[in-house]
Amino acid sequence: MTSPALFPVKVQVRAQADRARVLFVIPGDGEGASMIFARRQAETLAAEGVEVRTFYLASRTSPRAVASEFLRFRAELARLRPLAVHAHFGTVTALFCALGCGGVPLVITYRGSDLNAPPASFRWIDKLRAHCGRLFSQLAALKARRIVCVSAPLLEKLWWGAARAAILPSGVDPATFRPSPRLLARKRLGWSAGPPVVLFNAGRDPRVKRLELAQAAVEFARRRVPDLRMEVLDGHVHPKKVPDMMNAADCLLLTSVSEGSPTVVQEALASNLPVVSVAVGDVAERLRGVSDSTIAAADAGSLGHALANLLSPPRRSNGRLKLREFSAAAIARELKDIYEGLA
Repeated sequence: MTSPALFPVKVQVRAQADRARVLFVIPGDGEGASMIFARRQAETLAAEGVEVRTFYLASRTSPRAVASEFLRFRAELARLRPLAVHAHFGTVTALFCALGCGGVPLVITYRGSDLNAPPASFRWIDKLRAHCGRLFSQLAALKARRIVCVSAPLLEKLWWGAARAAILPSGVDPATFRPSPRLLARKRLGWSAGPPVVLFNAGRDPRVKRLELAQAAVEFARRRVPDLRMEVLDGHVHPKKVPDMMNAADCLLLTSVSEGSPTVVQEALASNLPVVSVAVGDVAERLRGVSDSTIAAADAGSLGHALANLLSPPRRSNGRLKLREFSAAAIARELKDIYEGLA
C-alpha cells in the first residue's frame, strides 16, 4: 500500500496561493443531518482561507455505482488538482480515496464506528459488515500521509500510522451553539414551557446509541421527576433546529456502546446544557471540570438517578468554558497546518 499508486494522477506544482485547495470526500448525499459536522468543518476552513471542494460518495455498497463514482472522482481530481484529498470517514470511503487519489496526498479522519468494534447486539451479518469496514479503514491508513482521529481512545485502535496521526475533535461553531433563554427556545420549537426535557441523540443506528437503555433511564428518573419528557434526535431532525433544542432541553443523555468524540456532547457544552453520559469515547475528558454534568454506570438505575439529581431542579452547566478544546475555528487552523505541511 505504501508503494507508488496504482492509479497515478499527474500533479503539477501550484503557486503558493493555490496550495490550500483541498477535496473533501464525504459519504452520503450531503442532505439533512448526514455528516453535518464534516460539512460545517468545510465552511470553517473556508473562513480560514482554505479552498474546500466537496465530493459526496453517494454509494458504498453497489459495485457498479462505486465504479461509476470512481471514474467521477478521478475526473474531479484531474480538474481540481488539489493539494490534498481529505476522506471524512474510514471504511469504504477511506479505501475508495486510497485507491483513487494517486499521487495526491491523502488525509483520513476516523470518527468512531470506522475503527471501533461493533456492538454485541448486532446480528452476525451486521457484525461481518462492520468487521470488513474496520479492515478497510486499517488498510486505507497505510496510504494516508496524515491521519486525524477525533479522540485518543480512537487513535489507540489504529494498527499502524500513529506517528502520522493527530487528535482533533470535529469541533463546533460557538456562534451557532451558544446559550439562549430556555423559554424562548421552547417557544421557537413549539414545546410547552413546563416539563423538564431530556435530549437524546439516537442517530441513524439506535443500537449503537442504546436507545432502549436511554428510555429505561428516563423511566427510572420519572420516579422522582414524574413529568420528565424525552426528545429524540433520530438523524432526520433539521440541523438548524438543533441549537434551539440544546437550549430548550434541560439535560443531554448519552448511552452509546461506542463513540469516537461525540459532537453532540461538544454542542451541549457550548450551549451550557448539562450532560449525563456513560464513559465512552472522550466524554470523560470533555466533562472534566464541568459543573452539573456527570459520568454514570451503563445501567438504567445509575443513569436515571444521575438524571433526577440534575433535574431537581433543572439548571445549566458551565460547559462553555471548555470551548477552547473544541472550537471549530481552532480545529480548522490545525487542519490548515496539516494541509500546508503536505506541500
